[in-house]
Amino acid sequence: MTELTEMTAAVWTGTDAVDTRQVPMPEVPEGWALVRIAYNGICGTDLSILHGKHPRAQAPLIMGHEMSGWIEKAGASGPAVGALVVVEPLLSCGDCKSCRDGHAHVCRNLGLYGIDTPGGMAEYVALPPEVLHVVPEGVDPRTASLAEPLAVAVHAVTLSGMKKGDTVAVYGAGPIGVLTALVARHEGAGCVVITEPSAWRRSVVEGMGFTVVPEGQTMAETLAPFTDGEGADTTFDTAAHPSVAAELTDVTRVLGRIVVVGVYKAPAPIDLRAVCFKEQTMVGIRVYTTPDVVRAIELIAADALGLAAFPTKAFGLDQVSAAFDAATSGQDCLKVLLTPLPGKTDA
Repeated sequence: MTELTEMTAAVWTGTDAVDTRQVPMPEVPEGWALVRIAYNGICGTDLSILHGKHPRAQAPLIMGHEMSGWIEKAGASGPAVGALVVVEPLLSCGDCKSCRDGHAHVCRNLGLYGIDTPGGMAEYVALPPEVLHVVPEGVDPRTASLAEPLAVAVHAVTLSGMKKGDTVAVYGAGPIGVLTALVARHEGAGCVVITEPSAWRRSVVEGMGFTVVPEGQTMAETLAPFTDGEGADTTFDTAAHPSVAAELTDVTRVLGRIVVVGVYKAPAPIDLRAVCFKEQTMVGIRVYTTPDVVRAIELIAADALGLAAFPTKAFGLDQVSAAFDAATSGQDCLKVLLTPLPGKTDA
């Protein structure tokens, strides 16, 4: 069998420029594994890179950190050849205080595969065994590719301190917002109310059984009948918009919890006086821990969240421009996927 010397990859070459080309096969350092990619999700970070707005990304770059695939060549440890895996794509320095204290996910020098090194928008990627998580048999690799963003949602709900029966408010029905709502409901939220400007996204989450803020109504008005006007027990901000920041303290009850999941592009005003007077708790979310990734895989394997209703759309590597256009518009799917697999595209 002839060893491959080239592979197909989607390569970001500069601001608003990404194309499909043949590139050399990845070099596999000693002890590492070679993964054959099944699906790679496009996220907001990838859009930021595409538009030349990510501070660390340097062209040319193979983007992508939401990966599922099969072990083509096993590493010195870890999954065996043929195993379906998902990737925990964090790069931690191991030396800073956060790393030394066991909190590598908030490493002072945190990096990601697909940003700081080549990622999954290709046929193959070389990765160290410690970032690979085996997915149980029977799981669709397409669904498995949601494990990385789902881990963010798991981390957000875990850090929120949400209790069973809580009334939960979620700002934003993008991928992270919907996954956060699904995890919160699974963990026992009594009511989950979602606000979202897109009519199509509102229809999607309404179809999933969530309470949706109607057009022309505010989150506070929609929450009022469920909370006797007190506000949500737990509020998740996955939208990261200044208009949302201005509302967070108002829609959250006294002694309630506010979780900032979305990443703001710039500082936004927030009513800190209300935080004091209501003795509210605020917590930020950056990524996730290894246990969060493991929990995400467990939820997927158990079909605990009904992710079959989570709209995705798959494009081939040769359709990368169309894929990024679809991810930008967000009109007919919540998650756009790139796949090198023949016959597995929807476009």
